[in-house]
Amino acid sequence: MKILITGAAGFIGSNYAHYRFEKYPKDEIFVLDKLTYAGNKDNLSALLDKDRFEFIEGDIADKEFIDNLFREKKFDYVVNFAAETHVDRSITGPGIFVQTNIVGTHNLLEASREFGVKRYHQVSTDEVYGDLGDNSSDFFTEKTSLAPNCPYAASKAAADLLVRSCYETYKMPVTISRCSNNYGPYQFPEKLIPYFFKLISEDKPVPMYGDGKNVRDWLYVIDHCRAIDMILEKGRLGDVYNVGGNNEKTNLEITKILLDFLGKDENLITYVEDRLAHDRRYAIDSSKLQKELGWSPSVNFEEGIAKTFDWYKENSEWVKKLEEKPL
Repeated sequence: MKILITGAAGFIGSNYAHYRFEKYPKDEIFVLDKLTYAGNKDNLSALLDKDRFEFIEGDIADKEFIDNLFREKKFDYVVNFAAETHVDRSITGPGIFVQTNIVGTHNLLEASREFGVKRYHQVSTDEVYGDLGDNSSDFFTEKTSLAPNCPYAASKAAADLLVRSCYETYKMPVTISRCSNNYGPYQFPEKLIPYFFKLISEDKPVPMYGDGKNVRDWLYVIDHCRAIDMILEKGRLGDVYNVGGNNEKTNLEITKILLDFLGKDENLITYVEDRLAHDRRYAIDSSKLQKELGWSPSVNFEEGIAKTFDWYKENSEWVKKLEEKPL
């Protein structure tokens, strides 16, 4: 099996590359990444000298490059993690999100169709569904209408629709997964958990949007990798699968967990003006994935967050190198 994993110098993609390499010892794994500010080749350092692993630097939005790559390598599987993902950045500069998340996905789909890829999987997000508001009894299912509220989410929804259209029009062997918030090793420090971990560690104020009561469902990254693997191997073609951790926490709750772990006082919390288009609540119903493919989260939140905190404490040099990297 020759598998292309795009965006795998990033957080979730690099975890999946490690997972796939260990689980499938006969696979040839090709990682494609543009190495933007959030792409970090060090995430893959343990794999770079392996015989059946190859790192390729490039941009999925470059059609000629993608076509030549697929023509040369003849991939069997493609898993697309490559995306601009930071909501705040999408609000101030949405153009790159359109190029990477929409145009880039289109290029990968066209190349996959032309060069006979056997399975294409699109990694998406629960943010395409919009906002559940304050209703704690509602959950996103695969039948929930798409209603994205920020440029990032809109670009991911557009990509999902392109993937769906390729199945309906060309009967391409595609699947889509939509996940809740991930946490774990290698997450870029602009995201909530590693960003707040760093600020609190340095006794710096923690900027809390609004009232801090926005709710997210938290999923340990390795459980996400397991889900993608199951979908890629056994998922029904053309289908969407939701992946959730069953761990709803407000941003304020997450912050207090970080403060407790690091032995700091809550006076570090500083409330700031709420973000534009800040959705109130996301919550995933992953029962379809559990019933059809037998997946369930293997790491509870307490265990996963402890592993994550320990990793960041032990890898302070990794964080420091990223801070020195131009954005």
